[in-house]
Amino acid sequence: MTAYDAVLFDSDGVLVEPPPVETQSEATRAAFRAVGVDEPDRQHVDAIVSGATRDELHEICAVYDLEPESFWKARERYDEDSQFVEFRDGTRGRYDDVAAVADLPAEIDCGVVSNNHHTTIEFVLEHFGLESLFETHYGREMTVESLRLKKPNAHYLERALEDLAASPESALYVGDSESDIVAAERAGLESTFVRRSHCYGVDLEVTPTYEIEDLNGLKRLVTG
Repeated sequence: MTAYDAVLFDSDGVLVEPPPVETQSEATRAAFRAVGVDEPDRQHVDAIVSGATRDELHEICAVYDLEPESFWKARERYDEDSQFVEFRDGTRGRYDDVAAVADLPAEIDCGVVSNNHHTTIEFVLEHFGLESLFETHYGREMTVESLRLKKPNAHYLERALEDLAASPESALYVGDSESDIVAAERAGLESTFVRRSHCYGVDLEVTPTYEIEDLNGLKRLVTG
């Protein structure tokens, strides 16, 4: 018997190393340059990198008289390209303990739900040979509208559950951020917070169902 029928995973910080802030910042500055803004305010760059909402994006673009969709298209392109480069050259890698996913009971279906681009998640799964481990995967579309749907919105978690024909009560979400835990709660899932080195000292304002240091502790949770 298992405690869950399905387990969903975040990608960055759970399956693969998170992107360096400076890499994201440079990709954002490159996007500004591409639409004619050579010296964007650092606070605006930081806001984009830290996860600006749709309204915040519109406010930032208004400062420079930019059309939000055009700027965002450039930002997404440069951001994704920078990630591909770092995955290919080994700057960012897969966590070794991802192998623990293959050790989960065969009757448990697994999926990936990330705030990263959907096409980036597809690349990650193929590049690191993880496709066979996951029955479904979702990242967000490269659109301004996707900022409204990303976690802590439960939208993509709910879509993944539909794909797996799993009820929220029988599913677990594994993440490394507060937004992951909130999204799981909103979708009706139990949650596991992975305290890796980049989030070891984070104080959460929400309480996950479980905490583990790495994915090697997951099998014990899902088998009850």
